[in-house]
Amino acid sequence: MTCASCVGRVERAIRAAPGIASASVNLATERADVSFAGVPNPQAVIRAIEDAGYEASLETVELGIEGMSCASCVGRIEAALKAVPGVTEATVNLATEKASVQVASGVAGVADLEAAVRRAGYETRRIAHADTRDRQAEARAKELTDLRRALRFAALLTLPVFVLEMGSHFVPAIHMFVMENIGMQRSWYLQFALATLVLFGPGLRFFRKGVPALLRGAPDMNSLVAVGTAAAWGYSVVATFVPQVLPEGTANVYYEAASVIVTLILLGRTLEAQAKGRTSEAIRRLVGLQAKTARVQRNGEAVELSLDQVVVGDVVLVRPGEKVAVDGKVVEGSSYVDESMITGEPVPVAKGVGAEVVGGTLNKTGSFSFRATKIGADTVLAQIIRMVEAAQGSKLPIQALVDKVTTWFVPAVMAIAGATFLIWLAFGPDPALAFALVNAVAVLIIACPCAMGLATPTSIMVGTGRAAEMGVLFRKGEALQELQGVEIIAVDKTGTLTKGRPELTDLITADGFDREEVLSMVAAVETHSEHPIAEAIVKAARSSDLTVSSAQEFEAAPGMGVRAKVGGRLVEVGADRLMAALGIDVAPFAKAAADLGNEGKSPLYAAIDGKLAAILAVADPIKETTPQAIAALHTLGLKIAMITGDNRHTAAAIARKLGIDDVVAEVVPDGKVTALERLGQGGRKLAFVGDGINDAPALARADVGIAIGTGTDVAIESADVVLMSGDLLGVPNAIALSRATIGNIKQNLFWAFAYNAALIPVAAGALYPAYGILLSPIFAAAAMALSSVFVLGNALRLKAFRPPVTAEVREEVPAGQFRLAPAE
Repeated sequence: MTCASCVGRVERAIRAAPGIASASVNLATERADVSFAGVPNPQAVIRAIEDAGYEASLETVELGIEGMSCASCVGRIEAALKAVPGVTEATVNLATEKASVQVASGVAGVADLEAAVRRAGYETRRIAHADTRDRQAEARAKELTDLRRALRFAALLTLPVFVLEMGSHFVPAIHMFVMENIGMQRSWYLQFALATLVLFGPGLRFFRKGVPALLRGAPDMNSLVAVGTAAAWGYSVVATFVPQVLPEGTANVYYEAASVIVTLILLGRTLEAQAKGRTSEAIRRLVGLQAKTARVQRNGEAVELSLDQVVVGDVVLVRPGEKVAVDGKVVEGSSYVDESMITGEPVPVAKGVGAEVVGGTLNKTGSFSFRATKIGADTVLAQIIRMVEAAQGSKLPIQALVDKVTTWFVPAVMAIAGATFLIWLAFGPDPALAFALVNAVAVLIIACPCAMGLATPTSIMVGTGRAAEMGVLFRKGEALQELQGVEIIAVDKTGTLTKGRPELTDLITADGFDREEVLSMVAAVETHSEHPIAEAIVKAARSSDLTVSSAQEFEAAPGMGVRAKVGGRLVEVGADRLMAALGIDVAPFAKAAADLGNEGKSPLYAAIDGKLAAILAVADPIKETTPQAIAALHTLGLKIAMITGDNRHTAAAIARKLGIDDVVAEVVPDGKVTALERLGQGGRKLAFVGDGINDAPALARADVGIAIGTGTDVAIESADVVLMSGDLLGVPNAIALSRATIGNIKQNLFWAFAYNAALIPVAAGALYPAYGILLSPIFAAAAMALSSVFVLGNALRLKAFRPPVTAEVREEVPAGQFRLAPAE
């Protein structure tokens, strides 16, 4: 495919095939995403593509087969392989015990083929399998090499043609040299020979694709170039060898125009191929993050294995400076791991026993062992690559306009060129035929729909790739367009604004009581409770290296608190209701209780042997980056709404602290969707940010669902955008990138349409009557080549996008450290 009209033609051909529900073709990624109404039939799609005059990308995979004994085994395996969707041909050799399978790229993988062989009752071994992306990169590199070779050859032959013809017009010395040493007719013969080599050597690619498309009644960009250059060359051939058949005064040659057009368009194609290669750099970088081998413990020894030999449950060793091979959980050792490729955050993360590690991340200082939990396509990195590829291959709603225009664009250009020829022939000055030919060729050459076809997909590719580098994954390309128009950001509280786990935040003791002793005794009582608040208190005590004794005679009073004896002393912990029932006055802590309440914390009291000992507060702390993210969203002109199941008092306190605009509190899980509908009244677009299973309906209902990447799989699957960093900072960054990308697309589309709208009339000669200006086909070819390069260059500017907000580096506070203060 070379232009937007090719895209439309391939889409229509695929959609016309039987059993197709929908089809979307992307010029930049050179992929077709097809949905089937019934049983998938990739072969029908491949035939439709070929009937339309294009080729489906096929790859050959070789597998070693074990367990074959006779010819019937061969037939059975071939039948099993051919039944895999996407396989066009499969041959099995009994002697070499190998299967050679031809499969449509991106439809079926090696794992699918191996599974088919196993279902047939045989075993496989991989012989040599390069990744599909590697083959695609090789194909692009080969295409670029071929284009460069063709460009050099064309330029070498075009230069003397240009000097002989145009030099004679503008440099008297060259004209005299040609006339005295070569002669006009011999000069034309030489130009004919060189131009013919250019047109039917490097330029033959335009005829091979353009002429069949023209004969099918579906002309494309290659057709425009083929017709334009053939007209200029053919007219020149007639003028050179049989000038008598032309009207007097019209026997001119345009070999230089035909040659230069081919050379300039090849130059444009070469620059375009280079730029298109750069648009997919993000994917290549992600793929490059994958480790090639892993050190695995097998039979008591550390063995170096290729990544495809690692299985779930293997213990993998990681030394300083090495990449983590696959996803897993640390079982021994500790270190700091650079996870910036996942989260976008530059600060290494401490990993100890029980911590999860992600394949592709970089170990920094220590060494550790981990047990593999996810391998191959199940790893986080593999999922990220799939998400980015899916987003890059998607079509935005804004592309609909381009598709409508390009369906009639090339035929319309050919009609305009024909009209231009006839008008100049009928009304143009002498020599009218020459004027008619030159202007018609200029129209054909300048009207390139390449820029239109590349305007949207290249920006999407670069934008989504840059987003992935920032830890923002667009699961659906449409979200890239929707997000820039969002007016309200609705956020879940627990796990999104807050850390999602209760922590002991405050402990203020009364006179005469030791802080550490009180905490130790309260924790001893709470070890018998399974309440999250109890867990937070016990965790804080143990993190402070305090001795937590055993408690006796434990009792729980529902809605009130708990009591038990610790070391012979009676310890009672609970709300103010419990203290009132015990006849204990909590007035000494009245101011502290009010301050804690204003901060959205729920105070608890501890009494020892019937005396008020301390006031405690357990809360779900706000993430360190949340205030920074809320401020950044306000800077972008957005309103923030918090939706939570917490009580109104706590929710209002958190909203005041963070500057949140709207609060919807005491909401049951099902009520989040209703709350979103209320917030979106009046057609206001909103995004919802959440992380839990109960957030999935709201994520699906919102115009754009944004899932915190540290949340549940259900929430992530329901979302349009995933933030891998686990905090809100990714939201303003995603919105800013969305706005930048859509702005970039609009710039590209404006250029692509404005360029054609302005220059087609100029090429047709609209300025000649008033100003005597005509556009040479040579300049038309240069402008056409530059239009695509401009669009690609503009899209590549997104690679330099800088997120508006980054995490302020903070010193992490170890768990268990909290505020200890005496009573005022």
